[in-house]
Parts: sequence; C-alpha cells; structure tokens
Amino acid sequence: MATSSLGYRLSATTGLHRGDRAYQQDQVQVLPHGRVPGCVMGVLADGMGGKSGGRKAADQVIHTAQQLFERYSPSRDDPTEALKQLVLEAHLMIKLTAITSEEEPHSTIAAFLISPTRECDFVHAGDSRIYHFRAAEMVSRSIDHSYVQRLVDERQITEEEANNHPQSNLLTGCLGTFQDPPLSQKHIDKLEIGDSVLSCSDGLWHYFTPRELGAIVHALPPREATEMLVGKARQRARGSGDNLSLALVRVEPLG
Repeated sequence: MATSSLGYRLSATTGLHRGDRAYQQDQVQVLPHGRVPGCVMGVLADGMGGKSGGRKAADQVIHTAQQLFERYSPSRDDPTEALKQLVLEAHLMIKLTAITSEEEPHSTIAAFLISPTRECDFVHAGDSRIYHFRAAEMVSRSIDHSYVQRLVDERQITEEEANNHPQSNLLTGCLGTFQDPPLSQKHIDKLEIGDSVLSCSDGLWHYFTPRELGAIVHALPPREATEMLVGKARQRARGSGDNLSLALVRVEPLG
C-alpha cells in the first residue's frame, strides 16, 4: 500500500484461520480509501450464534464497513462519528438479520481508521482487541467488554487468571444483542514512523502477552509477523483453538 506523496508508507496485512472449529465465523479486512492516499480502515468481526448465525453477523459488519468507507471523505467527515455510525449501523443490520435467522447472530467489532495526517481512531465492542505499539512497546490497548475484564477491573482476579478463567468467553457487550452496543472509542493524535496498529480476535490474543505481540510486530515485516502470530497461536492452542483473525498496519519510512 504505497503512500509516497506523504513521505511515509502504510504497510498492511490480514490473517485469518479457522483454528480447530468446524466453521469460520471471524471476518477481517483492511480497506484502503479509493480516492485518498494514506487513509485506511481496518475492521475485524468475531461472529457468534450457531454455525451460520455468527458468520452472517460478521459478514454484516464487514459489508457495513465497506459501504460506509466508500462514502467517507477524510477532508469532510469526522472519523470518530464515522466509526460510531459503523457500530450502530452494523448492530441494526445484525438485528434485522436475526428476524429471518434460526440462530441468534451476534458479533464483536474492532475497527480503526487512519487518516492521511496519521491520526488514528479506534472503536470496539466485545473482546476483539486493538493494540497500539510504538516500536516493540505497547502504548495502549482496548479494554474488553467481558465478564472476566469486569473481574479484573474489580481486582478480583489478575490478567493472567482472566486468560484461563472458565467464563472467559462471556461478553458484557457486542453487536446484535437486545441492548444497545457499547461505544468504546479512542483517538491517537499521530502515529509515528515505526508505530503499528493491531486488531485481533480473542482466538489470537489469548495466546500472547502484550510484550510478545509487540516484539513480533516490531521485529518482522507485517506479512511475516502475521504468519508467525498465526503459527504460534495454532501451536499454543494444542488442538483446541478458536477461529482467529488479525489486521496489522505499520507506518514505515520510504526507501
């Protein structure tokens, strides 16, 4: 993805694996803007709700993102509002899908929008995460809408205990539910050269510490980093891995 006129380039890749599940219910895309260099949207959805319900929900998230981003103008539109609109529209579409579906389709979302000025905005709902790394160091990550995260926040359990908690898959917010989805957003004033933005489902981040993630995305080009992350997650899952997906964008110098 070349952005030479801006003095830097964005290098982007995605990864998707069914894991040891019978069906793939994760979906992920990195969308370069059709008219504006240096403007990129990454969107990831981890669907839930039976063999077809989850996939339908994840597909709705991706489809909504594509439609919204086609209309998006970086010079005119507010990225925070665009991502809020993505969450609300995808939530509504999934609820409409549920009317004609035997299952109850739900989905997480973890989306980011990078502007030509290298500003970056996040939105997420559920336990799919977005990480911001500066070189190998984690600057920030999204906070899960989950039962175990609530226990961590209340200091009843540690982060390490949360990873192995028997109810680690219980969400307190996502898309397609009766309740309105959470709208957790974050703004980064400027991505520096060497920064990486990583969006991933719990089928991936579950198997890594932030330090490990940062080391891998910093040490390797995005495509190789993605291959290593997927490979290590599969190895560590020991035959019981969930669907996994990731979108990775790194700001790189020219030349």
